[in-house]
Amino acid sequence: MRLLLLSNSIAPGGGFLEHALGAISDALAGSLRLLFFAQASFDPDGYTEVMQSTLRQLGVEVLPAHKRHDLARELVRAEAIFVGGGNAFRLLKAFQDAGLLDAVRERVRDGMPYLAASAGTNLACPTIRTTNDMPIVEPHSLVALGLVPFQINPHYAGAVQADSPRAQSRDQRISEFLRANDVPVVALREGAWLHARGESLLVGGATSGRLFQRGSEPRELPPGSDLSSLLKTMPRYDTALE
Repeated sequence: MRLLLLSNSIAPGGGFLEHALGAISDALAGSLRLLFFAQASFDPDGYTEVMQSTLRQLGVEVLPAHKRHDLARELVRAEAIFVGGGNAFRLLKAFQDAGLLDAVRERVRDGMPYLAASAGTNLACPTIRTTNDMPIVEPHSLVALGLVPFQINPHYAGAVQADSPRAQSRDQRISEFLRANDVPVVALREGAWLHARGESLLVGGATSGRLFQRGSEPRELPPGSDLSSLLKTMPRYDTALE
């Protein structure tokens, strides 16, 4: 599989996807017909226009999935997909209602590049349990695409220091998740991403991440950190720590 999982679309002080255009170009590897899923947003039309304007400079044709009537056919024709940010619960429900989870999972496992930001990055995990979003809608379950066998927490602590109250609150939430689930959590700060190709998984971007695992102290993940071993994770959910 070829995955680019961004923490965010706009890095502090930058324009839309400006911080990640090089990584996006590398991940697309010449794929120019991109199916864009903006269903996590309350303004999918506006979101799509911004995406089209941004990726046009890479020569990429951005097709809005929310305006396509036969998504099964569009998935076959697409050379890559990008799943945008917004609300992860709204996004997962949209995929479930359209019967897209299995079809997208199959295309990506066959080698079609999967690019995502924020909620779209949550969707790449086995579940969306480590999203930061409010459950504004009720999906049929929390089970997502499972393109990676661990959890990701985007927007980790923002641009603040790791010892700030905001970061401590997020750390507490992740700690509570690990008490109930034996699954690694990769927390990505703004401007960071995960890039997977085949059996390789690396941290990229101008910032960093943090790895949380049950029974271990959190570990900082500077750019270039090799997390390939996480691709062999056997996630265990609802296994409360006694």
